[in-house]
Amino acid sequence: MKNIDELIEGLKCKECKKREKSFKEILKISEKNPELLYPKWGVFLEHLSSNNVFWMYQAVYIIANLTKVDNNKFEKIFDSYFNLLNDKSIVVAAHAALNAGKIAKNRPKLEPKITERLLATEKSRHKHKGIIQAYAMEAFSEYFKDAKDKKNIIKFSEKQFKVGNPKAKKAAKEILNLQYNLK
Repeated sequence: MKNIDELIEGLKCKECKKREKSFKEILKISEKNPELLYPKWGVFLEHLSSNNVFWMYQAVYIIANLTKVDNNKFEKIFDSYFNLLNDKSIVVAAHAALNAGKIAKNRPKLEPKITERLLATEKSRHKHKGIIQAYAMEAFSEYFKDAKDKKNIIKFSEKQFKVGNPKAKKAAKEILNLQYNLK
C-alpha cells in the first residue's frame, strides 16, 4: 500500500485508472481507520469546495466517514456541506444526500438539522430532485430508529412511495417498514 500522501496526490492524477485506484484505497482507509486520514481534513475540505465534480464527489464520501472521529470540524462546514444538496451536479447533490445518513449516525447531535435539510429537498428546484430525494430516503433509513422527527420523515416517505421514482419508492418502503417494526 502507498502512503497516505501518495494516495492523496493520486486523487489529482489525470489518468482515470490511477485516480480511481487512489480513491478506492482512501475510501477504505476512511471507513476502517478514519483517524489515519483525519489530519488531512483540510485537503478534503479543499476538494469539497472545488469546481471539480470528481474531487467534490470524493470529498463528500471521505468527509462523511471522517465525522466518525471528528472533534467538531464538521460543525463549521455544516452549511457548506449541506448546500451541496443544491449543487448543479446531480452526482454531488445526490451523494451528499446519501452520505447524510452516515453523518447523522456519527454526529447524533446534528441529526435534527440533517433531517431538516434532507426534508427540504422536497422544495428543491433541482431538475433532478427526484434522484436527490431517493438518496435522502436511503440516508433516512440509516438512522430512522434514532431520528427525532420520525413523523415528518414518514410523511416524506409516504409521498415518495406514492409519486417518487422507483429508487425513492423502494427506499420509502424500507422506511415505512421500519416505522411499523418500531411499534
